Amino acid sequence: MSRLERLAFAAAIVGAVAAVAIVTGAKIEPPRRGLAKIRHVVVIMQENRSFDEYFGTYPGADGIPRGVCLPRLDGSCLRPYHDGRDVNGGGPHKDEDSEADVDGGKMDGFVIRRQQDETCRRHPERLKCFWPDDVMGYKTKEDIPNYWAYARNFVLQDRMFEPVGGSSVPSHLFMVSGWSARCRDVHDPLSCESNLERPGGADGSDTFGWTDLTYLLHRYGISWAYYVAVGTNPDRAAADNVCSPENPAKGTPEIWNPLPEFVTVQDNGQVGNVKPASAFFAAARAGRLPAVSWIVPNCRYSDHPPARVSDGQFWVTSLVNAIMRSPNWSSTAIFLTWDDWGGFYDHVPPPQVDENGYGIRVPALVISPYAKRGYVDHQTLSFDAYLKFVEDVFIGGHRIDASDGRPDSRPTVRENAPTLGDLRRDFDFAQKPRPPFILRPRP
Repeated sequence: MSRLERLAFAAAIVGAVAAVAIVTGAKIEPPRRGLAKIRHVVVIMQENRSFDEYFGTYPGADGIPRGVCLPRLDGSCLRPYHDGRDVNGGGPHKDEDSEADVDGGKMDGFVIRRQQDETCRRHPERLKCFWPDDVMGYKTKEDIPNYWAYARNFVLQDRMFEPVGGSSVPSHLFMVSGWSARCRDVHDPLSCESNLERPGGADGSDTFGWTDLTYLLHRYGISWAYYVAVGTNPDRAAADNVCSPENPAKGTPEIWNPLPEFVTVQDNGQVGNVKPASAFFAAARAGRLPAVSWIVPNCRYSDHPPARVSDGQFWVTSLVNAIMRSPNWSSTAIFLTWDDWGGFYDHVPPPQVDENGYGIRVPALVISPYAKRGYVDHQTLSFDAYLKFVEDVFIGGHRIDASDGRPDSRPTVRENAPTLGDLRRDFDFAQKPRPPFILRPRP
């Protein structure tokens, strides 16, 4: 019996069991005592920064090592340097760029890859191409004071790896589904195969046929929403070109908003759960946040070079303040991360969990009334840990593909990977809930 046949057989068995459970009114096993205090999970996804760029000098974190000097094409080398500018360019960040930057674990390809960037060779007038050396630049607490303040008062994770060695499209897909694939038949999840550069349907459509987390949330009656900025929606292929301070587009780029294209979301009639950011602020004020929220910005507030760093920090702080002022604060866990490394230097070689990743380290923070104070989490993590946490808190530990009744052909059930850490270690549920920690959005 082939793998696909075994998966199909398993699907029939699991589907039958699930159907019986639904008919008989079987309940999900409640979470452990501590986890039960979390009734709202909010994932805030920013764009294109490496851990070493934002937190490479943070005390106690695995930051920039001494003596680093990365090679240039002319045979010289470039050392990390403090870059306090509000606008950066970054470097190329597709899957082949990740492979070149990692360079077999030497982590020394960042400068040369930036010098080889064909986009900037063809279009040197683009704002992101003005600073060819800033892939080695890093920020300090004076440059991003609010991000550092959250790290000092809550949890900083210094081994959060992008789930793939690639760019925004697969990273956002992994955030909500644990996979990026291309499907021969978008209505047959067993026909999907891993694909980081051209996910969707074999016919060229942007329809995603494998299973995402909302399928499980819907099955068990768990509320969710995916909040985006409304307005002009930049072309799917032009995201790297439009994220500049001068860009008039106000909407979230399509590549950062994948859920409407999932067959599961369409079939379950939940496309309406993708909502404008204004609905998030209203829900927070009213104390009506859904159980699970994802929030993605528009270009201006995304941290995506060459958008202003200060605008990204303003956006994130405004979101966190809204949650902290909400009646829901006392039962909320906020996970803040960046979707990929954006071509910026990082010195930690990513572990290999399967054919798709992990990718290069990105910044990540945990903010919650139950988060440990000033804790640096050294566990190996990826965005799969967010899926695992949500599944453990709300749906009794059921996993996408493993026990969802809708198996697909993904190579790994990422939530069960033995290398993946456990986000529960970032919380102290025995402590008294922490009060709000309100910061000025424009410090």
